[in-house]
Amino acid sequence: MIREATEDDLQNILEIYNDAIINTTAVYQYKAHSLEDRKIWYNKKKEEGYPVLVFEGDEKVLGFATFGPFRAWPAYKYTIEHSVYVDRNARNKGVGTALMKAIIKIANEREFATLVAGIDEANEESIKIHEKLGFRFSGKIEKAGYKFGKWLNLVFYQLDLIGPKVPIEE
Repeated sequence: MIREATEDDLQNILEIYNDAIINTTAVYQYKAHSLEDRKIWYNKKKEEGYPVLVFEGDEKVLGFATFGPFRAWPAYKYTIEHSVYVDRNARNKGVGTALMKAIIKIANEREFATLVAGIDEANEESIKIHEKLGFRFSGKIEKAGYKFGKWLNLVFYQLDLIGPKVPIEE
């Protein structure tokens, strides 16, 4: 079941996110976050009107997804960047794909024009999922990060969304 996250989900979200920080290159960070960090993140998402979705199975959060601004300048207002993370024991079971479809649906309903994904180049599974959902390669930054004793390349994929009926400049 996919639903809006609540504060009660933050411990599970924290565990999933920290696993990605500590054990993968999906997040270009070095140190695990605290529950307080996740509360601040969650409250900011809510205040700014961005969704935080969870995929719940067996009464446990198996993954989460959100989106937010791609860049802070006003002319980027129709472009968003998403994040999707799945519990290590729930990977390759459709959780990430289901969350991405839900995020895409919300983004289209809100009339965003472009959905961006920043993916570590070595994360072939994530790239495959994005391509299956219609994302296309749109660029690469070599040596964008350094983690686990090696340089990391960041690739960007984008999905064209419905966009606003009448875009405005303000």
